[in-house]
Amino acid sequence: MNNIVKGIILMLISSIGFSIMTLFVKLAGDLPSIQKTFFRNFVSAIIAFIFVMYNKESLFGKKENQLVLLGRSIFGTIGIIFLFYAIDHLVMSDADMLNKLSPFLVIIFSAIFLKERVLPFQVVTIVFAFIGMIFIVKPSFSIDIVPYGVGVLSAIFAAAAYTLLRVLGNREKFYTVVFYFSFFSTVVLLPFLIFYYEPMTMKQLTYLLLAGFFATIGQFGITLAYKFAPAKDISIFTYSTVIFTTILSFTVFGQGPDTYSLIGYVIILSSMVYMFLKGRKETTA
Repeated sequence: MNNIVKGIILMLISSIGFSIMTLFVKLAGDLPSIQKTFFRNFVSAIIAFIFVMYNKESLFGKKENQLVLLGRSIFGTIGIIFLFYAIDHLVMSDADMLNKLSPFLVIIFSAIFLKERVLPFQVVTIVFAFIGMIFIVKPSFSIDIVPYGVGVLSAIFAAAAYTLLRVLGNREKFYTVVFYFSFFSTVVLLPFLIFYYEPMTMKQLTYLLLAGFFATIGQFGITLAYKFAPAKDISIFTYSTVIFTTILSFTVFGQGPDTYSLIGYVIILSSMVYMFLKGRKETTA
């Protein structure tokens, strides 16, 4: 098994982890998004803490990386809150697909803030991804559009967090980055949790703890995948999450995307495949 195959397998494991996380967040029912985010990241913080202690690494990273780590944590926390809100109010696969606009947005943010050159084929894929988003959102300018708008915001904040991860590069261990983010969000959200806390059944608590566990699998899986293989070879497999989420949504809730959403999925997935293949060609040219 070569490193690319290992990277693909880890990416698929990561996608399954994030898909099951989405399922358990939905199953937890009508709880505040902040409450769901707290428990999701609380579990991740504990698991990441064990990894950091086992490897005798820094919990909070190097002094020179604090601003980037803090920014990544702020944007990531807001992004997850918005994502969980979208999951609660939309078909699971729609919420997941809107969040998957983040790779396209990273290109834009990297061009603006990191001064990275945007290639013509990347501009094309961004335009088509936006068109695909329109098919999913189906703008009606009514209150029904709010969850879709929040889903798009989840992608924007996720893209901001991923852009800062690009800045961070390999300057910190992956479990240190995960712990910093999870610990930060847990501490920041604690006062809001106390103020907005809604009583939970044991089943709901179990669902949220399981969501945190599978989210950690997803987080570690994707981080390790990029250690085995470059992004150009495996990044496209992050979109397998949408397939797994659609299957779970239909199987458990009987919910499936409508015709317009399916068209949007095809457009966005086709754009991602085109960008993936064209990017590999540009790299090897």
